[in-house]
Amino acid sequence: MSSLTTEQLQQLKGDVRKQVWEKLRPVAYPDSRFHWDFAEFIADFEGSDTSTALILASDFFRDAVSGACGGAASRRLLFVTPDNCLEALRYELLTRNIPFLTTTYGIKRGFFLLDPAKIDASLYRYAATLDGMERAGTHVCLADLQRMNVFVPLMFTGTGAINDRGVRFGKGHGYFDLEWAMLSTIRCIDPASTHCVAVVHDVQLLEGVELKPEVFDTVCDYIVTNTRVLAVEDARKPSCGVLWDALAPGMLEDIEPLAELRHMGL
Repeated sequence: MSSLTTEQLQQLKGDVRKQVWEKLRPVAYPDSRFHWDFAEFIADFEGSDTSTALILASDFFRDAVSGACGGAASRRLLFVTPDNCLEALRYELLTRNIPFLTTTYGIKRGFFLLDPAKIDASLYRYAATLDGMERAGTHVCLADLQRMNVFVPLMFTGTGAINDRGVRFGKGHGYFDLEWAMLSTIRCIDPASTHCVAVVHDVQLLEGVELKPEVFDTVCDYIVTNTRVLAVEDARKPSCGVLWDALAPGMLEDIEPLAELRHMGL
């Protein structure tokens, strides 16, 4: 696999996604806007409530919330992508009075802070949704995160597919890798102690499928399915920051925090 060109790797990832998405369709829930188009959203699935329960009972979650996993900062915040399969987790964090960061769809309007202390409890369900989080949360720019001296010990993401070595086969847009790159550039995460968790259905987990991660790939430390938790040894994290020349056309113009980071000269 290491001898494949970038184009061949992308083709391979695309083929894997299509194969997995065929198996995902019978157990996935459609999106209100994108229906069954898994290239446009990360689906929720049957058994995601079990995935959430496994996360809440895990040592890595308890360590992150308790502060046992390092990172000296004025404020510790978890990070949860706005993926459909993580809606229940976002709700549970709110009910447990655990604040977290998230992003808008495609990161276009940047980062939002969901602080349960500033949201009426009757709105927690709504705030956990993609539409509600933006209305109930507080927009924060990268400079805000720096001023708050934020440290993110744990990052959660959905994905289109993932192998048992923690290499993700997402929608192909690279949003999670961009989120990692931006947060690492402003030192809100520590590659040595910040852990990444992928949440998928069993049919999205590929065992024995080898793939060498690219330089910008954020490999996950844990994979949580609807039945189990898998720990990945030596999950490599990128240290390259944002690869400006590799951005897809329009990303710099459309993704608010990317433009901010460029203006900051970082």
